[in-house]
Amino acid sequence: MRGKRRTGRQNVPIVSPNRPDALAVVVAARNEADRIGETVAALREAFPAAAIWVADDASTDGTSEAAMTAGAQVVSRGRPHGKGANVTAAAEAALDGGEPEVVLLCDGDLGSSAGALAPLVAAVETGECDLAVAAFGRRVGGGFGLALGFARWSIRRLCGFEAGAPISGQRALRPEVLHATLPFASGYGMEIGMTVDAVRAGYRVGEYELDLSHRATGRTLAGFVHRGQQLLDFGSAYVARR
Repeated sequence: MRGKRRTGRQNVPIVSPNRPDALAVVVAARNEADRIGETVAALREAFPAAAIWVADDASTDGTSEAAMTAGAQVVSRGRPHGKGANVTAAAEAALDGGEPEVVLLCDGDLGSSAGALAPLVAAVETGECDLAVAAFGRRVGGGFGLALGFARWSIRRLCGFEAGAPISGQRALRPEVLHATLPFASGYGMEIGMTVDAVRAGYRVGEYELDLSHRATGRTLAGFVHRGQQLLDFGSAYVARR
């Protein structure tokens, strides 16, 4: 086990930055028009002075418009590029105007629970770790664990880190860690690649169990197709770093 820390939310001091440019938030989204507004609103309440960017992967349901209405800046392109490439573009845009002290990455389907991400920012600000990852306190949906198991095995095999939440998209990190992990691995391999690259570069990774909720995929045809694509992307990230 290397650099791993697991703790409850109640044990983490919450230090919400109130100075402009202290925190940049990058939200990954594709066809989340029904949730992105609530997610951005919760982030704005938790981090009043943060710059919030939405990485919209060519949504077709009005996600960009909903995000802008909620007060976020949007990075979107004409065709889907996958999560890793789109979040890379938004993260680079967020860094263009000057480097914040902390960068927070999260998914657009968190809704009101996005406000619970403050402990991740606090963990990085106070020096507990360089990359803080959220583990969901409650598991909802999911398949048979094959994709998750492969993700854990890949990270352990590649860098020795025992990840409890290997594919969580909720992460806070220092700008230097972001630079060391960009560009992100393609598609859903983004989080595996980020963890491996950060650990190999000597940065400390911590995991924190938080009370979060998201749009879960169940044991349906669409759910299995989604996890199949995840496995392909996980495999690509693994092979690229082997």
